[in-house]
Amino acid sequence: MLDQLPIGLSISGALLLIALGLTFTFGQMGVINMAHGEFIMAGAYTAYMIQDFAGDQAVIVALPLAFVVAGAMGLILERVAIRRFYGRPLDTLLLTWGVSLVLQQLARDLFGAPNVNVTAPGWLEGRLTLGSVIVPYTRLFIMALAIVCVVAIWAYMNRSRQGRRMRAVMQNRELAACSGVITERVDQLTFFIGSGLAGIAGVALTLIGPIGPTLGTNYIVDAFLVVVAGGLGQLRGAVLAALALGLLNSYAEFWTDASLAKVIVFGSIVAFLQFRPQGMFVLRSRALT
Repeated sequence: MLDQLPIGLSISGALLLIALGLTFTFGQMGVINMAHGEFIMAGAYTAYMIQDFAGDQAVIVALPLAFVVAGAMGLILERVAIRRFYGRPLDTLLLTWGVSLVLQQLARDLFGAPNVNVTAPGWLEGRLTLGSVIVPYTRLFIMALAIVCVVAIWAYMNRSRQGRRMRAVMQNRELAACSGVITERVDQLTFFIGSGLAGIAGVALTLIGPIGPTLGTNYIVDAFLVVVAGGLGQLRGAVLAALALGLLNSYAEFWTDASLAKVIVFGSIVAFLQFRPQGMFVLRSRALT
Protein backbone atom coordinates (compact mmCIF):
# COMPACT_ATOMS: atom_id res chain seq x y z
CA MET A 1 0.00 0.00 0.00
CA LEU A 2 2.77 2.44 0.90
CA ASP A 3 4.72 1.58 -2.25
CA GLN A 4 1.79 2.87 -4.33
CA LEU A 5 2.00 6.33 -2.76
CA PRO A 6 5.14 7.56 -4.61
CA ILE A 7 3.84 5.94 -7.81
CA GLY A 8 0.58 7.84 -7.45
CA LEU A 9 2.39 11.09 -6.67
CA SER A 10 4.60 10.75 -9.74
CA ILE A 11 1.53 10.08 -11.89
CA SER A 12 -0.04 13.18 -10.34
CA GLY A 13 3.07 15.20 -11.20
CA ALA A 14 3.00 14.06 -14.82
CA LEU A 15 -0.74 14.78 -15.12
CA LEU A 16 -0.25 18.20 -13.56
CA LEU A 17 2.52 19.11 -16.00
CA ILE A 18 0.26 18.15 -18.90
CA ALA A 19 -2.84 19.83 -17.48
CA LEU A 20 -1.16 23.14 -16.61
CA GLY A 21 -1.11 24.21 -20.24
CA LEU A 22 -4.70 23.11 -20.84
CA THR A 23 -5.78 24.99 -17.72
CA PHE A 24 -5.01 28.27 -19.46
CA THR A 25 -5.72 27.52 -23.13
CA PHE A 26 -9.03 25.86 -22.31
CA GLY A 27 -9.90 27.98 -19.30
CA GLN A 28 -8.99 31.37 -20.78
CA MET A 29 -9.51 30.91 -24.50
CA GLY A 30 -12.21 28.23 -24.60
CA VAL A 31 -10.12 26.16 -27.02
CA ILE A 32 -10.48 22.37 -26.80
CA ASN A 33 -6.99 21.58 -28.03
CA MET A 34 -6.77 17.88 -28.89
CA ALA A 35 -3.33 18.52 -30.41
CA HIS A 36 -1.97 19.22 -26.92
CA GLY A 37 -0.93 15.59 -26.75
CA GLU A 38 1.24 15.99 -29.81
CA PHE A 39 3.04 18.89 -28.16
CA ILE A 40 3.85 16.42 -25.38
CA MET A 41 5.18 14.06 -28.04
CA ALA A 42 7.29 16.87 -29.52
CA GLY A 43 8.90 17.52 -26.14
CA ALA A 44 9.64 13.82 -25.68
CA TYR A 45 11.25 13.50 -29.11
CA THR A 46 13.31 16.62 -28.40
CA ALA A 47 14.91 14.77 -25.49
CA TYR A 48 15.38 11.72 -27.70
CA MET A 49 17.16 13.70 -30.41
CA ILE A 50 19.68 15.44 -28.15
CA GLN A 51 20.58 12.55 -25.85
CA ASP A 52 23.54 11.53 -28.05
CA PHE A 53 24.99 15.04 -27.83
CA ALA A 54 24.14 16.07 -24.27
CA GLY A 55 24.92 12.80 -22.50
CA ASP A 56 23.99 12.78 -18.82
CA GLN A 57 22.73 16.34 -19.07
CA ALA A 58 20.19 15.48 -21.80
CA VAL A 59 17.16 15.90 -19.56
CA ILE A 60 18.28 19.27 -18.20
CA VAL A 61 19.18 20.56 -21.68
CA ALA A 62 15.96 19.17 -23.16
CA LEU A 63 13.65 20.97 -20.73
CA PRO A 64 14.11 24.54 -22.08
CA LEU A 65 14.49 23.25 -25.65
CA ALA A 66 11.27 21.24 -25.42
CA PHE A 67 9.49 24.28 -23.97
CA VAL A 68 10.54 26.41 -26.94
CA VAL A 69 9.85 23.72 -29.56
CA ALA A 70 6.39 22.82 -28.27
CA GLY A 71 5.57 26.46 -27.56
CA ALA A 72 6.52 27.46 -31.11
CA MET A 73 4.34 24.67 -32.51
CA GLY A 74 1.41 25.86 -30.42
CA LEU A 75 1.95 29.48 -31.43
CA ILE A 76 2.01 28.54 -35.12
CA LEU A 77 -1.19 26.52 -34.69
CA GLU A 78 -2.88 29.42 -32.93
CA ARG A 79 -1.82 31.96 -35.55
CA VAL A 80 -2.58 29.83 -38.60
CA ALA A 81 -5.81 28.12 -37.64
CA ILE A 82 -7.23 28.45 -34.13
CA ARG A 83 -7.55 32.24 -34.18
CA ARG A 84 -10.30 31.84 -36.77
CA PHE A 85 -12.38 29.61 -34.48
CA TYR A 86 -12.52 31.53 -31.21
CA GLY A 87 -15.92 31.21 -29.57
CA ARG A 88 -16.56 27.91 -31.36
CA PRO A 89 -15.22 25.20 -29.02
CA LEU A 90 -16.63 22.24 -30.92
CA ASP A 91 -15.01 23.49 -34.12
CA THR A 92 -11.68 23.83 -32.34
CA LEU A 93 -12.06 20.25 -31.11
CA LEU A 94 -12.49 18.93 -34.66
CA LEU A 95 -9.75 21.16 -36.03
CA THR A 96 -7.14 20.24 -33.44
CA TRP A 97 -8.07 16.55 -33.60
CA GLY A 98 -7.26 16.63 -37.31
CA VAL A 99 -4.01 18.44 -36.59
CA SER A 100 -3.10 15.80 -34.01
CA LEU A 101 -3.53 13.03 -36.59
CA VAL A 102 -1.32 14.90 -39.03
CA LEU A 103 1.39 15.41 -36.40
CA GLN A 104 1.27 11.76 -35.41
CA GLN A 105 1.82 10.69 -39.00
CA LEU A 106 4.62 13.23 -39.35
CA ALA A 107 6.30 11.71 -36.28
CA ARG A 108 6.00 8.24 -37.82
CA ASP A 109 7.64 9.50 -41.01
CA LEU A 110 10.49 11.18 -39.13
CA PHE A 111 11.18 8.74 -36.29
CA GLY A 112 9.41 5.53 -37.30
CA ALA A 113 6.37 3.81 -35.82
CA PRO A 114 8.11 1.69 -33.11
CA ASN A 115 8.55 3.17 -29.66
CA VAL A 116 11.99 4.43 -28.65
CA ASN A 117 13.67 4.95 -25.30
CA VAL A 118 15.44 7.90 -23.76
CA THR A 119 18.19 6.80 -21.41
CA ALA A 120 17.84 8.32 -17.96
CA PRO A 121 20.94 10.27 -16.88
CA GLY A 122 23.30 8.58 -14.48
CA TRP A 123 22.51 10.96 -11.63
CA LEU A 124 18.85 9.82 -11.76
CA GLU A 125 19.71 6.16 -11.45
CA GLY A 126 19.06 4.55 -8.11
CA ARG A 127 16.35 4.95 -5.55
CA LEU A 128 15.55 6.45 -2.19
CA THR A 129 14.57 4.04 0.58
CA LEU A 130 12.26 5.31 3.31
CA GLY A 131 11.60 2.38 5.57
CA SER A 132 9.69 -0.11 3.45
CA VAL A 133 8.94 2.46 0.72
CA ILE A 134 11.27 2.58 -2.29
CA VAL A 135 11.12 5.69 -4.49
CA PRO A 136 13.15 5.82 -7.73
CA TYR A 137 15.02 9.07 -8.29
CA THR A 138 13.26 9.50 -11.64
CA ARG A 139 9.87 9.73 -9.95
CA LEU A 140 11.24 12.16 -7.37
CA PHE A 141 12.54 14.29 -10.24
CA ILE A 142 9.10 14.36 -11.90
CA MET A 143 7.46 15.42 -8.63
CA ALA A 144 10.06 18.15 -8.08
CA LEU A 145 9.67 19.36 -11.68
CA ALA A 146 5.89 19.63 -11.24
CA ILE A 147 6.36 21.68 -8.05
CA VAL A 148 8.83 24.02 -9.76
CA CYS A 149 6.47 24.56 -12.71
CA VAL A 150 3.51 25.30 -10.42
CA VAL A 151 5.52 27.83 -8.41
CA ALA A 152 6.79 29.46 -11.61
CA ILE A 153 3.28 29.72 -13.07
CA TRP A 154 1.90 31.11 -9.82
CA ALA A 155 4.65 33.74 -9.67
CA TYR A 156 4.09 34.63 -13.32
CA MET A 157 0.35 35.09 -12.89
CA ASN A 158 0.52 37.01 -9.62
CA ARG A 159 3.79 38.92 -9.79
CA SER A 160 4.26 39.89 -13.44
CA ARG A 161 2.48 42.42 -15.59
CA GLN A 162 1.79 39.89 -18.35
CA GLY A 163 0.39 37.46 -15.79
CA ARG A 164 -2.04 40.07 -14.48
CA ARG A 165 -3.14 40.74 -18.04
CA MET A 166 -3.73 37.02 -18.51
CA ARG A 167 -5.89 36.94 -15.38
CA ALA A 168 -7.80 39.99 -16.55
CA VAL A 169 -8.59 38.40 -19.91
CA MET A 170 -9.57 35.16 -18.19
CA GLN A 171 -12.00 36.97 -15.88
CA ASN A 172 -13.59 39.34 -18.40
CA ARG A 173 -12.23 39.52 -21.94
CA GLU A 174 -14.43 42.42 -23.08
CA LEU A 175 -13.66 44.62 -20.06
CA ALA A 176 -9.94 43.85 -20.36
CA ALA A 177 -10.01 44.91 -24.01
CA CYS A 178 -11.82 48.14 -23.09
CA SER A 179 -9.14 48.80 -20.47
CA GLY A 180 -6.38 48.76 -23.07
CA VAL A 181 -5.24 45.13 -22.86
CA ILE A 182 -4.41 43.74 -26.29
CA THR A 183 -6.22 40.44 -25.87
CA GLU A 184 -4.81 39.01 -29.10
CA ARG A 185 -1.25 39.25 -27.79
CA VAL A 186 -2.30 37.80 -24.46
CA ASP A 187 -3.87 34.84 -26.28
CA GLN A 188 -0.69 34.26 -28.27
CA LEU A 189 1.49 34.32 -25.18
CA THR A 190 -0.93 32.09 -23.28
CA PHE A 191 -0.97 29.52 -26.05
CA PHE A 192 2.82 29.59 -26.27
CA ILE A 193 3.22 29.02 -22.53
CA GLY A 194 0.53 26.33 -22.41
CA SER A 195 2.06 24.43 -25.32
CA GLY A 196 5.56 24.84 -23.90
CA LEU A 197 4.46 23.27 -20.62
CA ALA A 198 3.26 20.28 -22.63
CA GLY A 199 6.78 19.97 -24.05
CA ILE A 200 8.23 19.93 -20.53
CA ALA A 201 5.74 17.20 -19.63
CA GLY A 202 6.96 15.21 -22.62
CA VAL A 203 10.53 15.31 -21.32
CA ALA A 204 9.30 14.12 -17.92
CA LEU A 205 7.42 11.21 -19.50
CA THR A 206 10.61 9.93 -21.12
CA LEU A 207 11.76 9.01 -17.60
CA ILE A 208 8.72 6.77 -17.07
CA GLY A 209 8.76 4.60 -20.18
CA PRO A 210 9.22 4.40 -23.97
CA ILE A 211 7.88 7.12 -26.25
CA GLY A 212 6.20 6.94 -29.62
CA PRO A 213 3.95 8.85 -32.04
CA THR A 214 0.85 8.13 -29.95
CA LEU A 215 2.39 9.14 -26.63
CA GLY A 216 0.12 12.14 -26.15
CA THR A 217 -3.12 10.26 -26.76
CA ASN A 218 -2.44 8.13 -23.67
CA TYR A 219 -2.61 11.18 -21.41
CA ILE A 220 -4.75 13.83 -23.10
CA VAL A 221 -8.12 12.57 -21.80
CA ASP A 222 -6.84 12.36 -18.21
CA ALA A 223 -5.42 15.88 -18.55
CA PHE A 224 -8.82 17.25 -19.63
CA LEU A 225 -10.39 15.47 -16.65
CA VAL A 226 -7.93 17.29 -14.37
CA VAL A 227 -8.85 20.66 -15.91
CA VAL A 228 -12.61 20.07 -15.73
CA ALA A 229 -12.57 18.63 -12.21
CA GLY A 230 -10.30 21.38 -10.89
CA GLY A 231 -12.27 24.23 -12.47
CA LEU A 232 -11.55 26.09 -15.68
CA GLY A 233 -8.53 28.36 -15.36
CA GLN A 234 -7.96 27.51 -11.69
CA LEU A 235 -4.33 26.69 -10.83
CA ARG A 236 -5.05 25.37 -7.33
CA GLY A 237 -7.91 23.30 -8.71
CA ALA A 238 -5.60 21.71 -11.27
CA VAL A 239 -3.08 20.86 -8.54
CA LEU A 240 -5.66 19.20 -6.28
CA ALA A 241 -7.42 17.41 -9.15
CA ALA A 242 -4.14 16.03 -10.51
CA LEU A 243 -3.19 14.83 -7.04
CA ALA A 244 -6.56 13.13 -6.54
CA LEU A 245 -6.64 11.49 -9.98
CA GLY A 246 -3.04 10.30 -9.78
CA LEU A 247 -3.51 8.66 -6.39
CA LEU A 248 -6.89 7.22 -7.34
CA ASN A 249 -5.49 5.74 -10.53
CA SER A 250 -2.48 4.26 -8.73
CA TYR A 251 -4.47 2.56 -5.98
CA ALA A 252 -7.25 1.46 -8.34
CA GLU A 253 -4.66 -0.33 -10.49
CA PHE A 254 -3.18 -1.88 -7.35
CA TRP A 255 -6.55 -3.27 -6.29
CA THR A 256 -7.83 -4.25 -9.76
CA ASP A 257 -6.15 -3.85 -13.17
CA ALA A 258 -5.34 -1.02 -15.59
CA SER A 259 -8.59 -1.24 -17.60
CA LEU A 260 -10.88 -1.36 -14.60
CA ALA A 261 -8.88 1.41 -12.93
CA LYS A 262 -9.72 3.73 -15.85
CA VAL A 263 -13.40 2.90 -15.41
CA ILE A 264 -13.18 3.71 -11.70
CA VAL A 265 -11.44 7.03 -12.40
CA PHE A 266 -13.94 8.08 -15.09
CA GLY A 267 -16.88 7.00 -12.94
CA SER A 268 -15.55 8.97 -9.98
CA ILE A 269 -15.15 12.12 -12.09
CA VAL A 270 -18.68 11.78 -13.50
CA ALA A 271 -20.09 11.34 -9.98
CA PHE A 272 -18.09 14.32 -8.69
CA LEU A 273 -19.30 16.57 -11.52
CA GLN A 274 -22.90 15.74 -10.64
CA PHE A 275 -22.38 17.60 -7.37
CA ARG A 276 -19.82 20.17 -8.57
CA PRO A 277 -20.47 20.73 -12.29
CA GLN A 278 -18.15 23.76 -12.33
CA GLY A 279 -15.26 21.90 -10.70
CA MET A 280 -13.55 22.28 -7.34
CA PHE A 281 -13.02 26.02 -7.66
CA VAL A 282 -15.01 28.60 -9.59
CA LEU A 283 -13.73 31.90 -10.90
CA ARG A 284 -15.50 34.58 -8.89
CA SER A 285 -16.73 37.65 -10.71
CA ARG A 286 -19.31 40.35 -10.27
CA ALA A 287 -22.40 40.37 -12.41
CA LEU A 288 -25.52 42.48 -12.66
CA THR A 289 -28.61 40.81 -11.21
